[in-house]
Amino acid sequence: MYTLTRRLAVTVVAATVLPLSLAACGSDDGAKDRASGTSTSAAQAADPTKSAGGSAPFGPGCAAVPKDGAGSFAGMAKDPVATAASHNPALSTLVSAVKQAGLVDTLNNAKNLTVFAPTNEAFAKIPKADLDKVLSDKEQLTKILTYHVVGERLAPKQLEDGTFKTLEGSELTTKGSGEDFTVNDTAKVVCGDVQTSNATVYVIDTVLMPPM
Repeated sequence: MYTLTRRLAVTVVAATVLPLSLAACGSDDGAKDRASGTSTSAAQAADPTKSAGGSAPFGPGCAAVPKDGAGSFAGMAKDPVATAASHNPALSTLVSAVKQAGLVDTLNNAKNLTVFAPTNEAFAKIPKADLDKVLSDKEQLTKILTYHVVGERLAPKQLEDGTFKTLEGSELTTKGSGEDFTVNDTAKVVCGDVQTSNATVYVIDTVLMPPM
């Protein structure tokens, strides 16, 4: 955490080009969907809480999701990702960070994303002084948050042994099978394959740090 304030110039550039990167990820959506197998299926049309492949949210952390209302799986499936996250109390720190970085509209208006969403407990693992420093530095905060976003919807099968470029520009890796997945060998997926209107969300127990 003590190296978080380095490479500010690179971060400023990343923050500047982010909206353009998101727009590019959303272009030719039909082709991307066909290539990744994430086009809307009959199963998804019948039940928007399920992915295009027909799978449902999984993981021990899913038990804490409300059964109904805006914060339920059905409620989140109706909203874009930043709005959907705001209805989940376990993601309140992440939502505050997204607002602080000015990324709410950017994430909500993008199409076909995967977001690895750290829980409040994940942020609590970071020493308070370091966390406060990051939250007060918009450029660094943008760099960290966009490292949690991939410009396509990822199905659980793709996470079994994957390497994906993030919107921050660096890559992250995923491993696992069934309902047991890790990201960068450090963050465990506690509630995965959660659908929002424009993204697939994997809730994780550790904040991911981009390479410095």
